[in-house]
This record gives sequence, C-alpha cells and structure tokens, in this order.
Amino acid sequence: MKTTFAYDHYYLHEEIKKDLEHFARRYPDLCEVQTICVTEKGLEEFAVILTNQKTGSDISKPALYVDGNIHAGEVTASMVCMYLIDYLLTNYESDPNVTKLLDTEALYVLPRISPDGAEAYLSTPAFMYSADRDWKEVEGGISPEDIDKDGVIRMMRFKDPYGVWKLDPKDPDRLLPRQPDEREGDFYSCYPEGEFQPYDDQVNLKQRKMHWGMNFNRNFPFGWYPDGREPGAGEYPLSFPEVKAQAQFILAHPNIGGVAAMHTTAGMILYPPGTMSEAKADPGDMKLFKEIGAMGTQETGYPTVNIFDAFLADTENYSSGALDDWCYETMGIPAYTVELWDLANKVGMPEDMTARISGGLDIKVDRFSAYVKWIKEHCPEAWHPWSEFEHPVLGKVEIGGYNYKFTQQNPPGDMLCEVCENIARFMIRFAKALPKIEITKLEAKKLYDNTYEICCVIGNNAYLSTNLTNKAFKMKCAEPVKVRIEGAALLSGKEITEIESLEGYSQAATRVFYGEVVDSHSARSRKELKWIVKAEENSCIKVSVSQIKAGKAEKEICL
Repeated sequence: MKTTFAYDHYYLHEEIKKDLEHFARRYPDLCEVQTICVTEKGLEEFAVILTNQKTGSDISKPALYVDGNIHAGEVTASMVCMYLIDYLLTNYESDPNVTKLLDTEALYVLPRISPDGAEAYLSTPAFMYSADRDWKEVEGGISPEDIDKDGVIRMMRFKDPYGVWKLDPKDPDRLLPRQPDEREGDFYSCYPEGEFQPYDDQVNLKQRKMHWGMNFNRNFPFGWYPDGREPGAGEYPLSFPEVKAQAQFILAHPNIGGVAAMHTTAGMILYPPGTMSEAKADPGDMKLFKEIGAMGTQETGYPTVNIFDAFLADTENYSSGALDDWCYETMGIPAYTVELWDLANKVGMPEDMTARISGGLDIKVDRFSAYVKWIKEHCPEAWHPWSEFEHPVLGKVEIGGYNYKFTQQNPPGDMLCEVCENIARFMIRFAKALPKIEITKLEAKKLYDNTYEICCVIGNNAYLSTNLTNKAFKMKCAEPVKVRIEGAALLSGKEITEIESLEGYSQAATRVFYGEVVDSHSARSRKELKWIVKAEENSCIKVSVSQIKAGKAEKEICL
C-alpha cells in the first residue's frame, strides 16, 4: 500500500505535527487539521477532517470517526491513525476506491488523544495508563524505575527464602512456580525493576500501585463510576480535558455513523455492550456488530467478540465508562474498540482476556516462555540477559528480560507497517457500510393544463440503515429522512415529508430453505413519493433529500 511516509518507528509529537501540517498544505481541499485541546504540557490534541470539500462539506456527508492512543502506551494506535490519513490522501485520484470514498463521505481521525502521556512513554522508560500526571496518592513499595539506566524497565529477581519462584535447571532465563511441597532450595521473588519506597510493612514486599493511574477511557459518561469502583476514572465524567475535547468533537459532528477506537494489545475487535451480556442486548444490533466486525477479521485475523462476554474478567465489578459504550448506548452509533497486535497469536498460544487473569499459573508461565523464545529469535535487541546489580535497598539482585513496550504491548518497528495496512483496509470497508441517501427516480407526468404528477423514489443503497441501530430508536435520537420539493405550487402532498427511516440491506431477511437461497422480504430501503403540482411549462422542479447520518442528494426535472 502506497504512503508518503514510512511506518517503521513510533512518532513523537513533533513528527505527528510535522506530517499533519504537510498533509494540510499538500491537500488543502481534502484535509483540515484542527487543534481541539492544548494539554498541560502545551501539546496539541489534533482532529483531522478528511473529505473532498469541493463535493460538499464534511458535515453534509456520512462520516466515520477513528481515534487512537487514549492510553499512553498504546502507541501503535496513533500510528494506525497516521497511516490511514496518509494512505487516503496519498492515493486520492490514483485509486478510484479512495477517490470515491473521499468524494462522498468524510472521515474524522484523532491520532493521539493523550499527547502528554504518549510523549512520556516514548521518551522515557516510564509506564502509565493515560498521562504522566499524578492522580491519587499511593502508598509505597517497589516502584518501577530504570535503575540500571539502560533505558528500559525490565524484571528484577532476587533470592528470597519466602519467594514463589525457582530457576528452571534447563534454562536459567526461565522462572518456574514453586511447588506446594517445596521447602528446601533456592527460591526467588520477582518484581519490576525499580526503587523501594518505604511503607508501613517493612518485612513483606509489594509492588507500588501506579501513581500515574488516570484512565481516560473510563471517563466517559455512560457507565461511569468513581475511583472507589473504577480506579483512574476521574473526579466526574469528562473531567479530563483531553477526553472532554474528544467528546465535544463527536457531539459537534452528528453525521458520525461509525466509531473505531484503536488500542493495544489483545488482537481483538470488540463491540458493545460492555455493561451487560450480549444475550440481553438487541439481537438486530448484535448482528450488525458481528457482520461489520467480520470484515475486520478478514483483514486482520483478529476475532470479533463482545466486550462483556469475552473481554472482561470480572462481570460483577466490570470496568466501564468507555468510549464505545457511550457512543452506542446514548447515541446508537456502531462503535468498536480495536485491540491491535497480539504476541500470543504470534507465538502460537492464543489467549482471551479472561485467561490472562484467571488462567492457571503454569499456562501463563509457558506463554511467557514462548514470548521470550519468539523475542530472542525475531528481535534479539529487545532481550537483556539476567545481570547482577547492587540494589541500594535490596542488595544483590538480577535485572533482565525483554523490552515489554515494543515487543508485547506494541509490535517491533519492522512489524508495525503490516498492522497499519490491515487496519486501514478495515476502516475503508467500515466507512463504505455507512448509510447513503440517493434519488433513484424523478419523473413528471402531465395531467392537464399546468398540472403535473411528480413521482420520486429515494433510497439507501448501503448496509446500515439511516437510523444506524435499533438502539438509536430506543434512545429517541434517530433523525428522520427529510424530503423537500420546490419550484411549484402544491395541490397535494407536503412541501417537506419526513420518513422515519430507510433501512439498509442488513435488514433484508434471507435464509436457506430446502437447499435454496431465498429472501423472506427485502429491506425497506426505498420510498416512493408523489405530489400533484401546478406549474408553468418549462419550469424546474427540485427535490432534495437529507438525513444527518446518510448525507444529502438532490435532483431537478424540467416540465
């Protein structure tokens, strides 16, 4: 796939800014770059509007919204967004598929929701959820730090008679769980490489909780819980400036008909609801989620699964307050969380999120060992053998392991472009599933002197209905299709006619019956309207149709 820039490394803020400025200069009719927030560190949160302005404003067209890097360490997400922008602009005119997409639809891309956090993640050894800002005071313990100054926070192990690990006699790089009957021998404790910060219990060690613990993707209004239930969710919904700006952008663009939020690192395409089982949700909407998601599976190999049923380890005290649930549950917009990259699949030991938490320790150790083997083979520079280090508090320790940031959480740079390409193909297909209004027929029949019957057929020849989902009807936020006739005096019919919805072809009922493929009924995707008008011969009648999620169309006929 042809792009202007290379996607073989992770961009700091200045490179994102420079590239976006290049695109805005190079393609002024196709690309607009807006700053929707300036962070505490003075970095811009950008929103990029992609469409051919010569064929109509972005707000007049169906739109797909894509964002990334709401979590600081998920920098693959921002690179996918930058690649999508680059690919669409670079291939406009040379690729008919891309040209038609930008001529008829709009894409809104927010490449990096948390510029401060991503900058800290990429330029320091530190980890954080969303931003390098203190959230809640936390007690002491072993705090992850790069104490050997090699630029990476790895693992730290040390002999401890109370430890739960032992060395594998066949492979000293590998730690094995201590068996229930083992009392004698050399045992180890293993923590993140880091400093010891004192706390009340000076005998039993623990890892210090992350002090940069704010989680932007728990700060959205639907399903929001305070910190006691959902750590890092903020003081109140939309209390984080970056998230508020993101939400305001979405609300200011009611033509958005699909949402895709890019994350790492499970290799899954997730769909709502995230607050209850899919079995309790609207079956028609679940069908839509699966069928659109299946296109993503075809392009990426990632399974398409429900958040609540397949992604949450705790369905009683579940995590919520996320973007996808807010978009779907309150506005009826089909919204996905795309979890990019999956080292588990690369090593041939696929897992689900529940198994990450509740799976047996032996299975987790085997998977970790498979990671180590794969990393040593494919990106040996990320591996550091266990090496002795004199810890100022713990004494002699060993530090070693792989660079988690760019092997497990994000792909190595030489594997990044493939991830970007696959997702770009999915996003283009997703955008083409959005509803699109058209006028398929406009005819006039003369009845008698200066009196005519006008017949018009409008349609939505797309997968999604103009209301998008049944949830939109339930939340009373589905806008009707409006048809206006102008240029003549009406004898019958209305100047403005409202149609509740034009269904997409997803609503057609099909089945295989006795070996034959048959349709039970077609989708109600077309509507015929008729008016009786009085007008002079040679005058022009114009019919226009519009719907905020499905765009606009108009036609004229001369009598």
